[in-house]
Amino acid sequence: MAIEITARHGSSAARELWEKNGEALTTVLCAVFVVAGWLASRGGLSPHVATVLFLVGYVLGGYRQAIEGTMTLLRDRELDVDLLMVVAAIGAAVIGYWFDGALLIFIFALSGTLEGYASARTKRDIEALMALHPEDALVVRDGREQHVRAETLAVGDVVIVKPGERIAADGRLVEGASAVNQASITGESMAVDKGVGDEVFAGTINGHGALRVSVTRPAGETVLARMITLVKEAQERRPPAQLFIERFERTYAKVVVIGAIVLFAVPMLAHWWTVREALYRAMIFLVVASPCALAAAMMPTLLSALSNGARNGILFKGSTFIESLGRIRVVAFDKTGTLTSGHPTVTDVVAFGLSVESVLASGAAVESLSEHPLARAVVHEAQGRRIELPRATDMQAVPGVGAHAEVRGARWSIGKAALFAPLPPDVRARQLALEAEGKTVVFVGDGNVRGLIALRDTLRPRSGEAVRALRALGVEHVVLLTGDTRATAEAIGREVGIAEIHAGLLPADKVRVVEELMTRYGQVAMVGDGVNDAPALAASSVGVAMGVSGTDVALETADVVLTTDDLEKIPYAIGLGRASLVVIKQNLVVAVTMMVALVASDLLGWISLPWGVVGHEGSTLLVTLNGLRLLRALRPTRARASTGADHVPRTVAAPPAA
Repeated sequence: MAIEITARHGSSAARELWEKNGEALTTVLCAVFVVAGWLASRGGLSPHVATVLFLVGYVLGGYRQAIEGTMTLLRDRELDVDLLMVVAAIGAAVIGYWFDGALLIFIFALSGTLEGYASARTKRDIEALMALHPEDALVVRDGREQHVRAETLAVGDVVIVKPGERIAADGRLVEGASAVNQASITGESMAVDKGVGDEVFAGTINGHGALRVSVTRPAGETVLARMITLVKEAQERRPPAQLFIERFERTYAKVVVIGAIVLFAVPMLAHWWTVREALYRAMIFLVVASPCALAAAMMPTLLSALSNGARNGILFKGSTFIESLGRIRVVAFDKTGTLTSGHPTVTDVVAFGLSVESVLASGAAVESLSEHPLARAVVHEAQGRRIELPRATDMQAVPGVGAHAEVRGARWSIGKAALFAPLPPDVRARQLALEAEGKTVVFVGDGNVRGLIALRDTLRPRSGEAVRALRALGVEHVVLLTGDTRATAEAIGREVGIAEIHAGLLPADKVRVVEELMTRYGQVAMVGDGVNDAPALAASSVGVAMGVSGTDVALETADVVLTTDDLEKIPYAIGLGRASLVVIKQNLVVAVTMMVALVASDLLGWISLPWGVVGHEGSTLLVTLNGLRLLRALRPTRARASTGADHVPRTVAAPPAA
């Protein structure tokens, strides 16, 4: 029995492996047999050996296209390039040019394999988002606590959320207080203190306190559920370029097939050519008119760009996104975790009547007993300054406000201004000045305010240089989208030189802004790292995710991943996309010109089949070598100095979604 179960499991694993990698494996084997056939034909072996090897390569590389093309013909009454490729390859084999046909099959099989990997992510995106939503919830019904499925929660239910748990529904606090990490929804860099009456979101993480939440939205209408819907809708949209390519393939296939039939029938019936000569010219037409050079005009170029990007820390999920980046006119940045590190740090310590070291030591002593993100940042700052912390005892937390503890025989407090109200005028003025810079201010004192500690999420290294490099590259608009406060967004915007700022955005608001930018300006690249950025990443022309700090959902949803979180790779990627477009245009001109010249020569009877193959394969080789130029690293773009007018923030605030 155990052997049977193991065999079934092995069979299932093998089947799953084949479903994931079967196309790639057959493409590799196709290449092996094509090369083997070519070596056999050049090595003095029997022609039958080379023919058999080429035939195996035909079957391995072309059976999928043959099946798909035939099904399209029978089901939809449409000719497509899949079937045309097979027909052209067979035609080349019929007149003895096995290698040319096999090479044609391999190039097309390779293209299909690469496209297959790029199109398989939609299911993973949705599953990653849904994993954030708790399956169960502890709810109070009929005076008793009971576990229920999260999707069964109704408006008015009271859900109990223990410390460290994910909140199961959108609602309002009716009991308790805590710091809630809601970066997955709003993108705020720091945990937000929540008290009775405050709104909380499904999928966010409760901090230190036990909460009771009254459900305000059913499971299917939560902010997280809407994010899942937005990702689905955005990824189901088919880009115009894809629709154009499909229409072109159908039209092109029909033209070539009809052209070959006409070229065979008309001269023969008009007695211009014999049947054999007409068939010979038709075969030449199938070879020289086949889109091998056109395919090579794009794929080697894009593959070279993919390789170039990978060597420089840029992972493209498909060649389409290289082209799309080349057309980008707007780059929209998320703030937290993208332009900034996502971790609060102390920026200022202000003392009133005591030394800065004394204020920081007392405040850090109290905070050493807390797990709040701001508390950890204060303790880390004191440790970084090598300040010895006194022992704190009898610590008492005031949820949503701060904490008290005994330090050196005195009762010290750290937290919000409410602990020390009313504030002296000089303290209040300094608080407002720091907050105007986008900083979070905590107060430290022993009954009276003895100091202020300001904290802020810090910029990533060279964020400003990346923005200036984008402008130097000619990107017309650089935009900041954030769920954080207006003051914080304005401060970050001033530092990095971003003029257009949209603050206070929920995920749906980010999608709305991205769509507005696309309507106004055209192609938009969205750069983000969090779950809350996933809908906007999916809705944008190109989604770019941070590979190190990015969440799984952002990485799955994005089209491009920066493997080193280096923002200066974004202008490099856009430059690579633009270079790819230039090379592709050059290649298309060469390919089309050669094809027209060869077809015209065939119609005039000027070329034989060998010369047709030489011209066709020669143009293919030429455009391939031209595309391989993109394997070389691009020259860096110099960031030009920006004017002061560029750095005046224009803030657009959006209310939370209802």
